[in-house]
Amino acid sequence: MGSTNNGPVAAPEAQGSADQDDEPPQRGFFGRIFDALNPAEQMAVGEDPPVQGPVRPANGATHGIANLRRLRVDDVAIPKVEITAVPLSIGKDELVAVFREDGFSRVPVFKGTLDHPVGLVMLKDLALQYGFGGAPGRFSLRKMVRPILYAPPSMPVGVLLQKMQKDRVHMALVIDEYGGVDGLVTIEDLIETVIGEIEDEHDEVEGVLWKEDPQGVFLAAANTPLDEFEQALGLPLRNGEDDGDIDTLGGLVFLRTGRIPTRGEIIPHESGAKIEVVDADPRRIKRIRVRLPDAIARQIAAKAEPAAVLQG
Repeated sequence: MGSTNNGPVAAPEAQGSADQDDEPPQRGFFGRIFDALNPAEQMAVGEDPPVQGPVRPANGATHGIANLRRLRVDDVAIPKVEITAVPLSIGKDELVAVFREDGFSRVPVFKGTLDHPVGLVMLKDLALQYGFGGAPGRFSLRKMVRPILYAPPSMPVGVLLQKMQKDRVHMALVIDEYGGVDGLVTIEDLIETVIGEIEDEHDEVEGVLWKEDPQGVFLAAANTPLDEFEQALGLPLRNGEDDGDIDTLGGLVFLRTGRIPTRGEIIPHESGAKIEVVDADPRRIKRIRVRLPDAIARQIAAKAEPAAVLQG
């Protein structure tokens, strides 16, 4: 998976016991990763990594055991603008909405601004304490906040992975030289540098920038090429000279509003289509829903009906 926020963590659990494979307790999966390094290559905590950028092997692969000591945390962390986080003062309903909409299993918690983090909150804790008819009293996020790790951008990936295993914390914030938050990295991001991309049910299919669901309604990424999307819709979205310079669907929305629209905002199009901003943050648009005019949607439905009859 790419690091588009902090995606949902699917952390492997150490299932082996002390009498299996003669491994010490709690070694398991991560122990086998570090055992794969030759003794001469193993890096002590605090050792400076080789001075070089992200690894680009000759065969085109971008993962492998060598990345544990060659890559730094800032090579794999997602940038600050893409972090999904919640304030300590958030209410229960708003917190549930964040988990539901973004699909993450844990998110950072901050006080005031993201540069003042206090920890993280897990969906599991929220469900156990306030779901299933439990904890009918006053909601308090402070009681559910768990510790979060902090890492400098120059820390080697292997060192942070060892620290996550030791402290049993699967998320870290990258802190810059001034103490502010610069990015976020999860244990899944670190493991992917070794074994490659881990896809789960929350990951979008690579290369699929939009989908039609139901007929006449399209859900698309903001970076969808406008030329291709117009062909799929069968409807021109560009009008006027200014639109000629726009390459993406998100760019079209930005041009129409003259600003970054808010999540849930609906922008009417002169063709009769309705453009809804499904996901956005203060810096950029992420996902967009386009509803075709009723007449065009009926035409699409009419073309699809014979095929449905034949399949029945």
